[in-house]
Amino acid sequence: MTQEKQTKYNEIAQKHGDPWIWGIYFTLIIISIVEGYSASSRVIATQGVYGPIINQCKFLGAGALLVFFLHRIDYNSSKFLYVMIPGLALFTVFTLIYVMAAGEIVNGARRAMKILPGVTLQPAELAKFSIVTLLSYILAKSQKNRDVSNFGLVASAIAVAIYGGLMFKSGLTNTILLMAISMAMMLIGGAKFKKIAIVLLAYGIFAGGFMGIKKHNEKMDEVLAQENGTTAVVERDIEDRSDLRKGRIHDWWYNDSLRFRPITNKNQQEMFARMAQAHGGTTGVGIGSSRECSRLPLAFSDYIYSIIIEETGIIGGLFVLVLYLWLLARAAMIVQRSTRVLPSLLIIGMASFITLQALFHMAINVGVFPVSGQPLPLISAGGTSILVISAAFGVMLSVSRTIANYNNKNNKVDDTILPEGLDAVNPTQIVPKNVWK
Repeated sequence: MTQEKQTKYNEIAQKHGDPWIWGIYFTLIIISIVEGYSASSRVIATQGVYGPIINQCKFLGAGALLVFFLHRIDYNSSKFLYVMIPGLALFTVFTLIYVMAAGEIVNGARRAMKILPGVTLQPAELAKFSIVTLLSYILAKSQKNRDVSNFGLVASAIAVAIYGGLMFKSGLTNTILLMAISMAMMLIGGAKFKKIAIVLLAYGIFAGGFMGIKKHNEKMDEVLAQENGTTAVVERDIEDRSDLRKGRIHDWWYNDSLRFRPITNKNQQEMFARMAQAHGGTTGVGIGSSRECSRLPLAFSDYIYSIIIEETGIIGGLFVLVLYLWLLARAAMIVQRSTRVLPSLLIIGMASFITLQALFHMAINVGVFPVSGQPLPLISAGGTSILVISAAFGVMLSVSRTIANYNNKNNKVDDTILPEGLDAVNPTQIVPKNVWK
């Protein structure tokens, strides 16, 4: 990068945040509008020809306002640290408990809560954003000699376990995603590999204990039914999706003969998704020329990546994949230039959340993971998901803008204004703080 270009880059970064992140954000919005409209043929009958794209643009517009608002707020604001993070965590836990007990059924599971007539909230999406901010606070607060204290790791694991346990019934992939995000953040936070391995073991024990208690309760139900002189097993709640998960995992494990199976209501999602990808080939059939979008259930949300591949081919699918991976790479580059661990955790946590969710969505679509509902960040339809992802972009831009200003040697902003206990040095910093490329 020439001196002139670097100077121009620095000016943009100091005013608005990392321009590469802005570029990825706007590119994803364009893809969302184009592919979202193309994949919405199944809902045109109920929403009209322009109904789906109008709804998508409304949420994207609201998300853009959220990005603009958040990117102007310094991450080190005391209100953000001491009010927003704990308040958001408590609100998220409340909504998760409410949905688990009396939430609205969406695609066979309790996933949403009604806020206003026609307006719903899916707390599982909010939980991903909330866990990043909460773990950033905990891990930054528990720094000790460029490492994370045992208390910090235990507290982080407990937070993930609480969130994951409350989300388990609505979707197993959400729980796994939270665990993966926490692993990435612990690594950036400076935790030793030995400690991370212990946390992974604890996650495994927690999952095993949860499943053991669940199976024990099912056996007790059967025993009680037999004692009462009946042969019928007690009817399970609608949100109990254990049999559905087992069936999906079985189908995924033995999917080598998928092309020989008849299409049924249970496997039509994965069957039509594979057909769409096969139809797309290398270069695709062209934007708006999808054949499977009219047959593929949830083509506009959980399976939009299959429609992208059908219309733009493997080339378009790889382009979308690279966008998310480049977002994570940009976050990692900014982390290297951060002198403090808190902003490092915030930006890598948000980037990991977005990228891992995108990878989960793609892996489900192409058959690497079992079937499960996971939106493609900022592209899939869904108001809560779009707003939450937009907020994550806003936080990343805020952190990148603030770090760019701190790394400007001519700027008088003091980089030690973080509250006491949250001003620990970034243990992964390998580039001098006055370098910004």
